[in-house]
Amino acid sequence: MKYLQPPLKFLAAVAMISALSACGGDRQSSSEPESDTQAGAGSPVEEAVDMDRLARDYVVLVLELGNHDESYVDAYYGPAEWEEKAAASGAAPADIARRAQELMQQLPEKIPAHGDIENLRRHYLKTQLRAVRAHARQLAGTAEPDFEREVQLLYDTRPPQQKLTEFEPVLAELDELLPGDGPLHRRVQAFKKQFVIPDDKMQAVFDAAIDACRERTKQHVRLPAGEHFELEYVTDKPWSGYNWYQGGARSLIQINTGLPVMIDRAIDLGCHEGYPGHHTYNALLEQELVDKRGWVEYSVYPLFSPQSLIAEGSANYGIELAFPGDEKTAFEKEVLYPLAGLDPASAEKYDRVLELIERLGYAGNEIARQYIDGEIDGDEVVALFRKYTVKSPEKAAQRKRFVDAYGAYVINYNWGKQLVADYVERGASSPGERWQRFGKLLSSPRLPSSLDW
Repeated sequence: MKYLQPPLKFLAAVAMISALSACGGDRQSSSEPESDTQAGAGSPVEEAVDMDRLARDYVVLVLELGNHDESYVDAYYGPAEWEEKAAASGAAPADIARRAQELMQQLPEKIPAHGDIENLRRHYLKTQLRAVRAHARQLAGTAEPDFEREVQLLYDTRPPQQKLTEFEPVLAELDELLPGDGPLHRRVQAFKKQFVIPDDKMQAVFDAAIDACRERTKQHVRLPAGEHFELEYVTDKPWSGYNWYQGGARSLIQINTGLPVMIDRAIDLGCHEGYPGHHTYNALLEQELVDKRGWVEYSVYPLFSPQSLIAEGSANYGIELAFPGDEKTAFEKEVLYPLAGLDPASAEKYDRVLELIERLGYAGNEIARQYIDGEIDGDEVVALFRKYTVKSPEKAAQRKRFVDAYGAYVINYNWGKQLVADYVERGASSPGERWQRFGKLLSSPRLPSSLDW
């Protein structure tokens, strides 16, 4: 999806098979709370699995589940007849969950999360099918709301848990940085107002930011020939930006201008949604896994799945990879501030405020956990987002809408970024090595539980 983002719809199929597209704590789920086998568990699995047939069945299953959740199928660009077959299916979520279980049983009960790329493919399908089963059970009403269980089954990970009181020192530092009367969130929003991009400058600022993101990415990543995306401005969405990948190395990227857009968001969204983020990730998966290997499972992207942690985590990490250290601030001051007609005198202070706000992102995870687990109600969740993530009342309400629509998906942005950063930077001592490992991640079937390899 995208950044602080998405509710979605089906993307129209593209004719041919193309493709899709910190804290401490346990890095990923070390155990599966639900059995992957039925009562006959332990019986030997057939040695020779027809992986292509299994992949086709998985794609159709994902499309069928999309009939029951319009947000579920984030992208599809495989054969049109598969989509037509799924659209005509009357399969209920409970039946889809059962069939996902049956497909899982055709794979070895235990698949190491490492090895050659064929093994990674098997691990990918088994883990993605487990998420299909879990989401189908949610839609069938047979799974009680449980934040930790949801992140394990849908996103193949275990993010750290923290108490909201642990974020008080960050709030105190913000309070000292922005002294004054009134609640802290109002002082933060008042300070940020001086960095709002005027509507008539929006196009020029985003064009320059996206061009810079693309040029920096092209220095290290060989993008598919003819890759391209269209940019649209929309309103009334629960996200700030969204990438709708359409196959053929093409995307539609939408920027939500329903609420004020700050100057820092130009680079953030340009990298996150475009280069080297979602657009790049999806285009490379399509090129390397669908076009070159014929792995049709990548012609569909189920939003509530482990793949989303890689997608969101790499998109957020990609911002810092493309603009390391002070380079983002320098580019904004030299290029974007003048284009927006803004005064860059307070740019460094603004960046410090943003750094502290980013650290509060984990507080947002904890608020979502309490809300999903029924410990707080809707009014409380908005109030806590205002206090602990210093959002305006409007942004806090938007964030609640996001959790209502996407549940535990919120962990994919910050925790996903941390996991991707750990993977990319492990043993990489230079920017070139980091880009090399990043490119490897974007073009391989790795999921959270295979990031340690």
